[in-house]
Amino acid sequence: MAYILPSIANARDLGGIVLPDGSVVREGLLLRGGTLYTASAEDLDTLHSTYRLLHVFDFRTEGELQREPDPQVEGADNIWLPAIDPDTENLADRQLPKEAFLDLGNWLVKNSSNTLVQKVASRIYTDMVSNEYTQLQYAAFLMQIIGTTDGAVFWHCSQGKDRTGLGAAFMLAALGADRETIIKDYLVSEGYYSAEVDKYCAMVGTEAEREVIRTFIGVNVKYFIDALDLIDRRWGSMEAYLRGPLCLTDDDFKTLRQRYLR
Repeated sequence: MAYILPSIANARDLGGIVLPDGSVVREGLLLRGGTLYTASAEDLDTLHSTYRLLHVFDFRTEGELQREPDPQVEGADNIWLPAIDPDTENLADRQLPKEAFLDLGNWLVKNSSNTLVQKVASRIYTDMVSNEYTQLQYAAFLMQIIGTTDGAVFWHCSQGKDRTGLGAAFMLAALGADRETIIKDYLVSEGYYSAEVDKYCAMVGTEAEREVIRTFIGVNVKYFIDALDLIDRRWGSMEAYLRGPLCLTDDDFKTLRQRYLR
């Protein structure tokens, strides 16, 4: 899968993904990536003129949004759906303070041995999928897409891998993707950040520290799979999770598959 929009980190199109039943996700409609704050004028124009973008879904926290606000894409609306529960965010701030993100790599090198930081890393996905506030944000995300009848949508967080990755996982699952397909899409982000991950992993000494680096700088598939396993244990299946906490109905599944599959 190729990256698109070179000024936007980890930006790509879900189009072209082949699902177990042989259907294929339509190109140019379901876009995911990192913050639009870095977007060039050319890429913003591409989102408008080539993709006919209608919605930008921003999963970042209020602080992230204020530091790096999204530019306006002509013809599109910006929809803020902070995926992290503010209470969880406040708890995490005591272990991973906001100033850490000003120089995240070097901060992690100094603090990746901290057991509290390691705990935050290990629970990054399981906390989100089990949190009712977060579930409501992703339910609203899917409902907005179901109500979109034309043009493309773009969803993002800061790096386009964790909160964005869960959004992609839920969308792909709603379209009929199996676990293997969902994990494969998640791992595409690994390639985008691999050089940076390798750089900082070389600066720490233990595997536990490297797990923290992988989580916050790149991707950590082990922790992502932990969340998928939790969904299966607690709700029975991804489909049951989509029908339960994320509120999808039979008609919703039908609408999404008719619109976004070929």
